[in-house]
Amino acid sequence: MDNSRVLVVGSVAVALVVLFLAGTLFPDSTAGALVDILLLPSTWSSTLTLAVPIALAAVGGIFAEKSGVINIGLEGLLIISAFAAIFAADTTGSLWLGFGAGILASVLLAAVFAVVCIEFRANQIIAGLAIWLIALGFAPFAARIVYGGPNTASLSNSVPTVRNAGIPVVSPVFDSLAETSILGPFQALFRASPTVYLMFAVAILGWYVLNRTKFGMWVRASGENPKALDTSGVNVHRVRYAAVLLSGVFAGMGGAALSYNVGQFTGSGQTMVNGKGFIAIVAYLFGNYNPIGALLSTFLFTMLEAIQTPLQYAGIGVPRTLVQTLPYVGVIVVLALVGRTRIPAAAGDHYETGEDR
Repeated sequence: MDNSRVLVVGSVAVALVVLFLAGTLFPDSTAGALVDILLLPSTWSSTLTLAVPIALAAVGGIFAEKSGVINIGLEGLLIISAFAAIFAADTTGSLWLGFGAGILASVLLAAVFAVVCIEFRANQIIAGLAIWLIALGFAPFAARIVYGGPNTASLSNSVPTVRNAGIPVVSPVFDSLAETSILGPFQALFRASPTVYLMFAVAILGWYVLNRTKFGMWVRASGENPKALDTSGVNVHRVRYAAVLLSGVFAGMGGAALSYNVGQFTGSGQTMVNGKGFIAIVAYLFGNYNPIGALLSTFLFTMLEAIQTPLQYAGIGVPRTLVQTLPYVGVIVVLALVGRTRIPAAAGDHYETGEDR
C-alpha cells in the first residue's frame, strides 16, 4: 500500500477513534449523536446495500482494465441491466429469470464495446462514454414504450424486492443484542439481502481468479506485456474479449441487484444508477486493482451516503445541501490521492495479435 493510501486509511482510523472517544465521554454532544448514527443497524444495512452495485461493477472494471481495456462504460452496463432485470421479472414473474436477463443485457452491451475497441481499435474512452450514453437514452426510452413513462413504479404487479435473509441461529442472537450492545451494527450483516452476500462472494472469487489461476495470469499479462503473452501462445484478443465480457457479467449482477433492492427501475434524470458506475472506477483505482481493496473502498463512499438522512434528522445543524455533498467530496478526495496508482502498462493500447491459435 503506497503512502497516499496509508494516509487516507490512517486518517480515517484516527478520526473514528477520536470520534468514538468523544462520543463516549460526551454522549449529549454532536460527537455523541454521530456515534449513535454510526452504530445504528440501519446505517450499516444501508451501507452494505448501497455498496452492492458499485462493488460488483468495480470487480468487473478490474478484469477489463487489467487485460488492457479501460471500460468506463460501467455506468451504462448498470443502467441497461437494471432495466432489463425489472422488465424480465415483471414479464415472466421470476426474479431468477429477471436476474439472468439483466446479466445478459449487460454482457451484450459489453460485447459491442469489446468488438468496437478490440476488433476495430476504437478509442476506449470515447467508446465507453458512447456505451453509457446509449444505455442512458435507451433504457428510459424502452420504459416509456412499455410502461408509459421512464419509471416503472406504476407496474400493475410490482416486482418484489429482495428480502433480507437472516442466518439461522446467529441472526436472532444479534437481534437481541441490537438495542443494548455495540454489536448491534453486526445485525445488518447477518440479516442482509442475498445480494450483499453475492457481493462478498464475487469480491473473493475475483481476487482468487486474478491471483491464483492461469486465466488470471493471462489477464494480468495481457494488460502488462501483451507481446510476451502472444509469444507464449495465448491469443491476446481472446483474453481481452473474455475479460470485457466478465466485466459485463459482474456489472449486470450489480444493475439487477440495484433494481431488485427497490423493486422498480427509475429512468428519470441520470436514472437510478446516478453515477455508481463512475464511483466504481474510483473504488477500484483506490483499491489498487484488488477486488478486496475495491470492496473496502466502496464502503467508504456508501457509508457517507448512508449517514445523509440520519444526519438531517439528528438536529446536528448541518445544512441538508452540505450533507448531500458528502459522498462526492469523498470521491474528489480519493481521486486527488490516487494519482500515483499505477495502471497496467498496456491499458488503453491496441494490440495486433499474431495468427489465431
